[in-house]
Amino acid sequence: MSSVKFENVTATAKANIYFDGKVVSHSIETADGEKKTLGIIYPGNYHFGTELAEEMVVVAGKCTVQIDGSEDCRTYSEGDAFKVPANSGFDITVTDQTFEYICSFIS
Repeated sequence: MSSVKFENVTATAKANIYFDGKVVSHSIETADGEKKTLGIIYPGNYHFGTELAEEMVVVAGKCTVQIDGSEDCRTYSEGDAFKVPANSGFDITVTDQTFEYICSFIS
């Protein structure tokens, strides 16, 4: 996935910073009201909780994910996507290089 471009969006300049700066994202809203975050995760192990359902698309890098309540642990790389149910969460591990993603919030 070389480069993803969004047009006609409202971007929030203030970053969302988690885990001492090892996870950073910026929020955007599309012209039709769709909310997304564009982010980067540095190598490490992290847990995220979800309020809304999410779809994560891998822009660059590789990660291993385990959705809360699942015994499956899957690896995702550039171009792959995974969904996380609302009011749930997931463990994500990034090992080699930075991981870049687009997170869409699904209503």
